[in-house]
Amino acid sequence: MSKSGNRMPAGGRARRDDKKTRKNGKSPSASSERLKKTISPADIRLNDKEDRQERSSEPHKPKLSSLLQSSDIAGTRGAILNRNWRSSIQQYINLYNQAETEQHSRVLTDFVADPIHGDRLRLRLERLRERDLYRGALPAGSETKAELVRVNESASEVSVLLRLHIKRRMEQGGRFYTEERYEYERLWLASSGPHWEVLQIEPVIAERRPRYGASVFQRTPEPEEAPGEEIYIMPSLPYLNYDLMPGFKNRVKGIRYRRDLAAAYADRWWNEGNPAYELFEVNCTNYVSQCIFAGNAPMNYTGKRGNGWWYKGRNGGQEWWSYSWAVSNSLTQYLSAARKSGLRAFETETAGELQLGDVITYDWNGDGRFEHSTIVTAFDSAGQPLVNANTVASRHRFWDYRDSYAWTKATRYRFFHIEDLL
Repeated sequence: MSKSGNRMPAGGRARRDDKKTRKNGKSPSASSERLKKTISPADIRLNDKEDRQERSSEPHKPKLSSLLQSSDIAGTRGAILNRNWRSSIQQYINLYNQAETEQHSRVLTDFVADPIHGDRLRLRLERLRERDLYRGALPAGSETKAELVRVNESASEVSVLLRLHIKRRMEQGGRFYTEERYEYERLWLASSGPHWEVLQIEPVIAERRPRYGASVFQRTPEPEEAPGEEIYIMPSLPYLNYDLMPGFKNRVKGIRYRRDLAAAYADRWWNEGNPAYELFEVNCTNYVSQCIFAGNAPMNYTGKRGNGWWYKGRNGGQEWWSYSWAVSNSLTQYLSAARKSGLRAFETETAGELQLGDVITYDWNGDGRFEHSTIVTAFDSAGQPLVNANTVASRHRFWDYRDSYAWTKATRYRFFHIEDLL
């Protein structure tokens, strides 16, 4: 989007540039060769490894922005090709953003020569449009930015891995809120004369990938004590006979779950990892467990990975945390079990019964294996939960995930309300 307004005559600009040149004693050629940058609602941040290496050797390193940095590339034939395929990606991001705003895929499918992805995108946007109409929510604007994560290029072909940052401003019942998410997509482009054509698109559906194998989903019992494994026992506490202390009989038992702290932690770390914890490739349940723990939920140390709910980091290269801390299916089973103390929850029939800091787990295929976890961090004007998640980083996203490529008609949910006193 370029700015418009009163324009100075060409001769006037030349005289003004001449005066500046005489005053500063500089040649006008440097400024005249500089590329003009245009601001778009969907910009590309070019910070792939090759660009960083090229700019690090320059005497003055320009600050990286979300604009297309064509002027940072040397004027060789290869660099011109670079600019061409990057221009095609810039156009793709602009059209992607338009499709998200209009909730129609046509503008993008006409540009991309990939009918399989075209159908995939069309179905996703149709679900999104139908859901928002049912909710009475209208898109009030959208912004998409992209970062080049990985590039493989030759003279006539390029493949790139894009990290997309999508922000949607929604209006519902006269109130506005913003939801955000990060997506990854792989694009393949080929040179077609002076232009580059997007031949294929493959979204990275990270929510579908479990952190461990099928044995964890089946919750196979571990041996009572693995060789060399240390058993952690909580320190003993003094016994008090409250029957002899009438003034303490009606005391409040347990630790209060601080829902506000859990939601605040979730908003702080939704798009990056807390360095105090391991950052997993599939990080959704690790992130949700951290949020619950930040809300004062006590860990249940057992020293056995198949039992309890606990985290101790790494010890001598070994993983020291329970499966329930890091695996969605295991957390689902842990929250479903009845217990008298520690982290406890009960299931609700609907998402509308949940509160801040409560948990939703997702079985994408309806096969009984839960592969994704989210935590409630806000509500829309109808009282429906908005959730945060990690792996595919999401903030204040509508809870049902019908806007995700991972969603299917067989998708099932479990809604867990964490007890107020733990």
